[in-house]
Amino acid sequence: MDLLRLALFQPDIPQNAGTLVRLSACLGIPLDIIEPCGFLWDEKRMRRAGMDYVDHARVDRHSSWAVFRQALAGRRLVLLTTAGGTRLDSFSFTPGDVIMVGRESAGVPADVAACADIALRIPMAAGLRSLNVALAATLAVGEGLRQLNGFPPEEQR
Repeated sequence: MDLLRLALFQPDIPQNAGTLVRLSACLGIPLDIIEPCGFLWDEKRMRRAGMDYVDHARVDRHSSWAVFRQALAGRRLVLLTTAGGTRLDSFSFTPGDVIMVGRESAGVPADVAACADIALRIPMAAGLRSLNVALAATLAVGEGLRQLNGFPPEEQR
């Protein structure tokens, strides 16, 4: 079982998806893409958005929310949302957790949010609405890997 996974629900913006492909590659965590995407997911666009990191990332595409849920049954689903009841900095990750971010334009629908085992929010300065999904995912993945001692070992320089 993977230490952590990252899931992107019906992404709208290919550049954010590319950024998360790069995060996946660099930190060695699988990335789940829950379709449909708001853009055409093809090799040319992903190479442009994810640069040369695409070949190093493990990306699993799921044709629907139902297919994703079935594929990852038994894992704890950790949803990042501005409506989360628990602060990221007070949450304890466990091995196998799946961190999910929603669409850039709309988050996730209520029925999808209801399936989450926990809804986390990232504490922010007063009066500010939200972070970009790629930034939010990076913070949560970083915290999860820190807690689980899961960052990749560094190569000798």
